[in-house]
Amino acid sequence: MNLSKSFEFFDPDKLNGRIHIIGCGSVGSTVAELLARFGIKEFVLYDFDVVMPHNIVNQMFTSKHLYRPKTECVAEMLKDINPEVNVKIEPEGWKDQQLDGYVFLAVDNIELRKKIVEDNKYNTYVKAMFDFRTGLTDAQHYAADWSDMKSKKAFASTMEFTHEEAVQTTQMSACQVSMCVAPTVRMIANVGVANFINFAKGEHLYKQIPIDAFQFTVDAIG
Repeated sequence: MNLSKSFEFFDPDKLNGRIHIIGCGSVGSTVAELLARFGIKEFVLYDFDVVMPHNIVNQMFTSKHLYRPKTECVAEMLKDINPEVNVKIEPEGWKDQQLDGYVFLAVDNIELRKKIVEDNKYNTYVKAMFDFRTGLTDAQHYAADWSDMKSKKAFASTMEFTHEEAVQTTQMSACQVSMCVAPTVRMIANVGVANFINFAKGEHLYKQIPIDAFQFTVDAIG
């Protein structure tokens, strides 16, 4: 892969750890694509779902991916970008598998996210976790340095609500479909990947970054 446009900014060979993406839908598929274009080669993808027609509007899939497993489609996309990519697929999602390196949480269930964080609280093989939540125009990115207990506690504290409470705040269409558009997804995924790249380079990790994709606002906290 020719990295001449980015190599002096970020050398992927210096990354010590692989990428775990838990949830390969809107945010997960977009994060995977962005990381692959930086030359990162080691991925583990978790998702039990298949690509449905309504996924095309805000996820990285196209019509050729319909009714195929999302993990399989994302793996194919990564290999199209860089044939040297090494991808492990977990087609049943995260089921207590061992995590290490950098963990990106992109599942749509807060209870599962909380379990992943709690079960890995003392996992010294994890270097950092990155979480994403999307609304229609607004979204939030959270991150934690896993070597810092204070950072981990602050990360966990952002998840103190139930899945039912999250559903109640989700903007729904007249047909009761949760609404989410590609610009919001792309913007928060870009923010999260930029935060990760900075951290991987030894720079500051922002703990919370809320955005509004249509009011053109981005804030960085911590």
